[in-house]
Amino acid sequence: MEAALKLLEMKKILFLIPFLSLAVACSGNLNTGEEGGPAGSGTGSGETDGYKLVWEDQFNDGALDESKWYIEVNGDGGGNQELQYYRAENISVGPDEDGNGCLIITARRENFNGKSFTSGRLNTSDRYEFTHGKVEASIKLPSTANGLWPAFWLLGADYDTNGWPRCGEIDIMEMGNSAGISSGTQDRFFNGAAHWGFYRDGAYPNYANSKTNSYSLQDGEFHLFTLIWDENSLSMYLDMDKYPDNAPYYKMDINDTSDDWSTGLYFHHDFFIIFNLAVGGRFTGILNASGITALPQDGDEAKMYVDYVRVYQKN
Repeated sequence: MEAALKLLEMKKILFLIPFLSLAVACSGNLNTGEEGGPAGSGTGSGETDGYKLVWEDQFNDGALDESKWYIEVNGDGGGNQELQYYRAENISVGPDEDGNGCLIITARRENFNGKSFTSGRLNTSDRYEFTHGKVEASIKLPSTANGLWPAFWLLGADYDTNGWPRCGEIDIMEMGNSAGISSGTQDRFFNGAAHWGFYRDGAYPNYANSKTNSYSLQDGEFHLFTLIWDENSLSMYLDMDKYPDNAPYYKMDINDTSDDWSTGLYFHHDFFIIFNLAVGGRFTGILNASGITALPQDGDEAKMYVDYVRVYQKN
């Protein structure tokens, strides 16, 4: 399992298409009306446009539901020269400062098994996998400055048989990129991405799009990240519960099957959900512990909170 996960984590090294393209900030009218939604933690975007809730975790039970989640344990750096060791002890379920029941991923500066940091990563592989739908998570992000790399993403369930990138990958939210650090906008700079296909002449197909948002996403509040994935496209939205009419920050067509690198061959099968909080690595441009100013002292911690994650499907 760990060997396979090491292979899949090498995803973040991009070869074919330039990783970052700056998008204009979105605009829209505030509208919190919904057609309906599940009870409990915040309703998110709800059961709109024919989508019905089919799976969720609200993290209200005080302990992680291991029938839904697999905790990854390794310190291999993910193929990205990341600096953390992923441990089960850095994953918990409990209240945030406001009493909301949450999944809590804690990154900590501490020496463990040759690493200078520990953190957490978990996924729903072999527990919950799905094809097409609306998936969204309400996330309170830590301050990433500098060196933290939180992510919410999906990976093809066939990665252990077909390998990466053939299995496909859909990155719904990543923050902490070196471009945001260099521009001084990393509390607003985030991206969506997709990876697929196979290596040819040292390259593989992928597409990423970044956005400098008009307001901070590291403001101590929960923000909703939504993927709408259907037969035709991948579309990603920010705070769709508050701004349902805003344009997506990421969109990619997935209906082309004209050649063996075409997106339509890689995004119409089961995927599973992943949350993680990496420390350092190529994505951040920080490859040594001294550069991780987000956790400057031994024992310092940063937390990523997930209030809920939900999957909706039609029919």
